[in-house]
Amino acid sequence: MSDATLSTTKIQKAVQAGVPLSITTYTLPHQMELYMAEVLTAFLKELNQDGMTEYMIYCLNELTTNAKKANTKRVYFKEKGLDINNPADYETGMSGFKNDTLENIRYYLQLQKNAGLYIKLILHHSRDKIKIEVRNNADLTPNEYKRIHDKITRAQQYSSVEEAFSSAVDATEGAGLGLIIMVLMLAKLGAGKDCLQVFCENGETISRIIVPVDKERRNEITILSKELVDAIDTLPQFPENIARINTLLNDPDFKLSDIAAYISNDIALTADLLKLVNSAAFSLANPCHKIADAVKLVGVNGIKNLLYSLGSIKSLGASTNEQRKLWDHSYRVAFYSYNLARSFYASQRAIVDDAYVCGLLHDMGKVVFDFAHPKLIEKVKQICENKALSTSLIERLASGSNHAEIGALIAQKWNFPEIIGHSIRYHHDPDGAPENVKKLVGVVYLANMLVHYGEGDIEFYQFDPEILKEFRVENEEQLKKIAERLEAAFEKENGKS
Repeated sequence: MSDATLSTTKIQKAVQAGVPLSITTYTLPHQMELYMAEVLTAFLKELNQDGMTEYMIYCLNELTTNAKKANTKRVYFKEKGLDINNPADYETGMSGFKNDTLENIRYYLQLQKNAGLYIKLILHHSRDKIKIEVRNNADLTPNEYKRIHDKITRAQQYSSVEEAFSSAVDATEGAGLGLIIMVLMLAKLGAGKDCLQVFCENGETISRIIVPVDKERRNEITILSKELVDAIDTLPQFPENIARINTLLNDPDFKLSDIAAYISNDIALTADLLKLVNSAAFSLANPCHKIADAVKLVGVNGIKNLLYSLGSIKSLGASTNEQRKLWDHSYRVAFYSYNLARSFYASQRAIVDDAYVCGLLHDMGKVVFDFAHPKLIEKVKQICENKALSTSLIERLASGSNHAEIGALIAQKWNFPEIIGHSIRYHHDPDGAPENVKKLVGVVYLANMLVHYGEGDIEFYQFDPEILKEFRVENEEQLKKIAERLEAAFEKENGKS
């Protein structure tokens, strides 16, 4: 986000996808400060965390002001011919810094813009935490680092602002009262002592705040999500033919020949199975035309995954434009997931086998809500009234908030394998997934992000760096090549179909 026009749609998408939002400025004019506060307000509202807005805006202003001051210091010292890392020069420079820069602030702000010194705000949330970072591309000096950490340590000892006021303060670079107030505010939000971190990394000074989401607000949307899934008593059942094959597969005495014979009697299932086997996924030298051969090639897990996929699509349908759009996205994510798994985890058969179905069903929460939405509104309103919940939560759920949790609950209701439920629940938060499914969830996460990236919905910086490292992506150029290859393969496959 680089312009100063608030894009609530972009904020909403970032919150739904669990990806970071970034704003960069070089001089931090007042209009930009207001814009950042506006974005933060909308971000917290989308997360149903409005109660912490006032506190977090104060923290934001404190951190951005400090970053701006640090950048101004760099150009001021350079202008005066002083070495900011030299203790004697530092003392000399700071004696005149405040008066000189205030008298000619526009000049020094222009200098820092010319030098490419920026201030960057990054907002991000995971399932239980909200992270706010303010970065500026100038390393702290050892003296600055010590001074800041001394202030943070001192601030953590106070229990009130009054106590801080009555204590002795360091007047050399300000009392640090703003930082003390910030630490006290964060404590009120339930943040621990390590919630405020200031450190240097890759040429940047990073000031990071991590606060837990308000449990009461989080519980409200969790309760409503569960009630919503329980209220969908009209969920369609899987078609009888698919349910019958599922039953056969769960019979310990079943034979693949019986499955092949049953599928052969169903024209639609026959066509879908042959289409799958003859797709690029299996890379066959010659087309397969016999169902018995197709069943052997796909295997038991492949047949089960095919049934979960077809059952979900046929049960939920694709009658509305929104449903068709959701399924189109899901088909692409499924294709990307399978090809990523085959490229990076070829020796791990379970990941390759499950990648397609997990990619296809990752957004099932959105599809289900769209399917049931018209019939649900009145029920959900009644639930909100009965449980004294805000009706504004309905809009958040309708817009896709908590769709991963809703999808996972639906998968559980439909008795899907646990691994599919995990991939749905954590496809925006692979780090939170259980260890045994982390790699598979990482595949689905990257596939989903690559589709959004190809559509221009997200930028490179919004990808999880740990996932990029896992897939050996070191820069945006490499990511672009992967995205372009997958898109070309998908279009080719789609055209062939």
